Amino acid sequence: MSYDWYLAICKPLHYATCMTGRFYLQLTAGSWISALLAMSIIVWFVSQLTFCGPNEIDHFFCELTPVVKLSCSDTNVVEFIMFLFAYFFTLPPFLLTIISYVLIIPTILRISSITGKQKAFSTCSSHLIVVTIFYGTLIIVYVLPKNNTLRDLNKLFSVFYTVLTPMVNPLIYSLRNKDVKQALKKYASMFLAFPRIQTIRANPFRITPS
Repeated sequence: MSYDWYLAICKPLHYATCMTGRFYLQLTAGSWISALLAMSIIVWFVSQLTFCGPNEIDHFFCELTPVVKLSCSDTNVVEFIMFLFAYFFTLPPFLLTIISYVLIIPTILRISSITGKQKAFSTCSSHLIVVTIFYGTLIIVYVLPKNNTLRDLNKLFSVFYTVLTPMVNPLIYSLRNKDVKQALKKYASMFLAFPRIQTIRANPFRITPS
């Protein structure tokens, strides 16, 4: 998405030739296939571990790292693979996103229209905040060296990349679409009018004193 906005803002004349439907499909397929392969490898290694101790984890949900900690076999290989995949799947995309925005911001500052400048900053800043929260918490949990302070905060950080970012994504992207806004207003008005309709149906005849 950051590369898409980089082309749209910095190189608008090249956008149609660079961001083709085929390229969109390649980006999407590459993201899904690489993530599927990485998680399949990790799941296979975790399935080879032996679990013979307690079956309770100190977490909100069945997170991978606390589950691996329950194993009574050697987990060095699994932990190294998790660190390696976390490094390659978080730092490079995050750095590419930051670089894209470093190139986008000077172009936005050169926009003469104040309205256009505010709109571009609003859209880009919201996306950048969500990306920073998502990748930042993932890097803290999976890449940075573990200590007692971070170990206690990992449960809180996991809420950010599993709950917060998926929850705010529709608010950031979908609610900016005019069609989505109109549909929400339509259904909201129907929802508010529903109790009134039910009351009218329950009391079809109303007698008023003369």
